[in-house]
Amino acid sequence: MFTVIKKDGTLQPYDDQKIIDATNKAAARSMVTMTEDDYSVICNRVYEELESENFEEEQIPVSYIHNVVENVLLALYPSVGKSYQEYRNYKLDFVHMMDEVYEKSQSIMYIGDKDNANTDSALVATKRSLIYNVLNKNLYKKFFMTVAEKQACNDGYIYVHDMSARRDTFNCCLFRVGEVMKDGFEMANQWYNEPNTLDTAFDVMGDIILSVAAQQYGGFTIPRVDSILVPYAKKSYDFYIQEYVDIIFGATGLDIDRSVGSKADKYAMKKVRREFEQGWQGIEYKLNTVGSARGDYPFVTMTFGLDTTKFGKMASITFLNVHKNGQGKKGHKRPVLFPKLVFLYDKNLHGPGCINEDVFNAGIECSMKTMYPDWLSLTGDGHVSEMYKKYGEVVSPMGCRAFLSPWYERGGMEPADDQDKPVFEGRFNLGVVSLHLPMILQKARNESKDFYAVLDHYLEMIRGIHKRTYDYLGEMKASVDPVAFCEGGLYGGDLNPSDKIKPILKPMTLSFGITALNELQRLYNGKSIAEDGYFALEVMKYINDKVTEFKKEDGLLYAIYGTPAESLCGLQVEQFRKKYGIIENVSDREYVSNSFHCHVTEDISPIQKQDLEERFWNYFNGGKIQYCRYPVNYNKEAVVTLIKRAMEKGFYEGVNLSLCYCEDCGYEQLDMDVCPQCGSSSITKIDRMNGYLGYTRVHGDTRYNPAKNVEIKERVSM
Repeated sequence: MFTVIKKDGTLQPYDDQKIIDATNKAAARSMVTMTEDDYSVICNRVYEELESENFEEEQIPVSYIHNVVENVLLALYPSVGKSYQEYRNYKLDFVHMMDEVYEKSQSIMYIGDKDNANTDSALVATKRSLIYNVLNKNLYKKFFMTVAEKQACNDGYIYVHDMSARRDTFNCCLFRVGEVMKDGFEMANQWYNEPNTLDTAFDVMGDIILSVAAQQYGGFTIPRVDSILVPYAKKSYDFYIQEYVDIIFGATGLDIDRSVGSKADKYAMKKVRREFEQGWQGIEYKLNTVGSARGDYPFVTMTFGLDTTKFGKMASITFLNVHKNGQGKKGHKRPVLFPKLVFLYDKNLHGPGCINEDVFNAGIECSMKTMYPDWLSLTGDGHVSEMYKKYGEVVSPMGCRAFLSPWYERGGMEPADDQDKPVFEGRFNLGVVSLHLPMILQKARNESKDFYAVLDHYLEMIRGIHKRTYDYLGEMKASVDPVAFCEGGLYGGDLNPSDKIKPILKPMTLSFGITALNELQRLYNGKSIAEDGYFALEVMKYINDKVTEFKKEDGLLYAIYGTPAESLCGLQVEQFRKKYGIIENVSDREYVSNSFHCHVTEDISPIQKQDLEERFWNYFNGGKIQYCRYPVNYNKEAVVTLIKRAMEKGFYEGVNLSLCYCEDCGYEQLDMDVCPQCGSSSITKIDRMNGYLGYTRVHGDTRYNPAKNVEIKERVSM
């Protein structure tokens, strides 16, 4: 009797039944019925083949037995043999996949990972999450992508973002925290009563963020957070008025003066302001020190600035002041990375002499010190402003730059009538797939094909991925994210835990991402988009028209997204070089340009950069941001002028600085490697990754990938 050497090196007695079981499965897959006599013939033939070989100590590797079984089946029962062969190849694929997962996991364990600046891969919890992500990415490629799609991804013509997460959840969202907190809610089988004070509201909001942001990927935005907190500030105010009465006058103070400016009012307002300050500080600590169950720090964005009530204004101003002053020990304070602050700008509220001018001024002071807030125009030109001016609806950004297309309450993609209104809060994105336009142009040239015909091929490919994504995510149960889908956090989110989520997916967007528009123009005629840009504009108009066609034909809310290209900025260069070599100003640097932006090395002023990028603005309504480098010696009036200029144009505008802090003496300035005050090289640096901020240097390490670090080093205009 033979002994079988298994794959792991252990020994096992030879057993005919294992051959019968494997053959039976292969026969079932090929719709063939086998008899006992058939199995006997197969087993005898296999044994004879093995006996004819002289194995040392009669120990036979299991792989050799598999080969013999395969050959016997192919000779005697070809269809069963083919089925057995395919299943063997399928299992071998898994072996190769697990080898890849193991290799990457070892790298993560001992070296780390720089694909996302929002993760600290030195932490155990983050390492675990990253290793799981590697496995999940491979499973997605194996089971959710066609061979053609995998080939296009491997070559670099398209890039499917977040493959590690998109098979079981959704992307960026505008989460309705206020809707969830109102009247109480259930989370993790625990009932939360609606907060009765402002400080409790901050605690509950933090709990919701940490729990729910871990159930998705991408940005988690709380729109108009100032207005959300107003009811709870009022409750705290009433409590402190009564506290003042009880402490000072007891039962005899029932008729005390409670008017604005009275002693009771001043006491209560001071207490509420303190709750706001402590609440914002707590949120900043929580979001920058407590990792989510996903392994990263939740990418949280909060928008604010429109509320004109006394508590709404207090919410905005205290938020800005807390962020401006930073966190840390005395003399070593620096701004935190999350939440991302976005100022909702209405010139009728924030202009000179207007009711919220003081909120605007606090925002300017904060931006000059910390880069945040970013500024979103609601009264300039374009899609976002149009929605606000016509309907009073705010289209807050999701994460660093994603925006939602309109979805009307009764009409869907188009308003049913003049009374129909768009809804934005509670909606989300179902994922992004990006085109690599320079590679597509070079492919068309090399193969003597029409560029737009090749582009159509990849647009259709992305369309197919989106349609399948919509279908399989629709099969998910509401119980996968109960606060979102059952407690009202998302639009239509009043489902039962056992309900499928497909009925509420229609208002959600699916994005076509665009990278390296500058390199596309360079490849076309050797000029940058700062020098020319006509071909890039022509291509964007073509893509916009195509995507509009797809929306009408499929009934799905497709959008065009200016891809920020974090780790992708380096990957796309590698893919282009591998396929088409090094071409000057296209693939000769370590990175490609971010979406539609001018190249970072362009020696242009902030005003020139705004004007040059404005041409592309309305082609990217699914995701866009504009930012400029603001020199430190600009005075306040100059910064105000540039921001207001951006607001008139309808931009979502970011102030870009390079913030540096000495860990030893606390000295801070822009762009230093050695502290001029104490000579220390222990410097912490904060730079704009793209739409959000991250550490380019902290305690000697960086969270940015090598390509992005090169891009940051070469920045002139960005």
